Amino acid sequence: MKAIVKCLSIAMLVTVLAGCARTAPVDNIQTVARGSHSALQVKTAILKAGLERDWVMTEAGPGVINGRLLQRGHSVDIRIPYTSTGYSINYVGSTNLKAADGKIHKSYNRWVHNLDKNIQLNLAASGL
Repeated sequence: MKAIVKCLSIAMLVTVLAGCARTAPVDNIQTVARGSHSALQVKTAILKAGLERDWVMTEAGPGVINGRLLQRGHSVDIRIPYTSTGYSINYVGSTNLKAADGKIHKSYNRWVHNLDKNIQLNLAASGL
């Protein structure tokens, strides 16, 4: 009986500690634009979403936008190549986000998924 309780206690502790993990694999997002859009509409949707989510977006050349987010002493840089048919959000670098071995603080993934969500919403609105 004591062995079962001990095993269950250890399993519960491992589960709790795993839930508290601060790092996760870096998510690089690949998205196909739904509907028919021009490259200008995709670009505009990305720039607007960045503004809505407090990212500093700069054009890096034809079909490429760089983004930077500063949050409470953390910073992250991304690159967003885009065309009329889609875009991707790629991790470039960061400060104070525990980035190592393909992992990063889980807030990064939340930030880029929220950015992606806003881009999708802006694309949907531009198609109306």
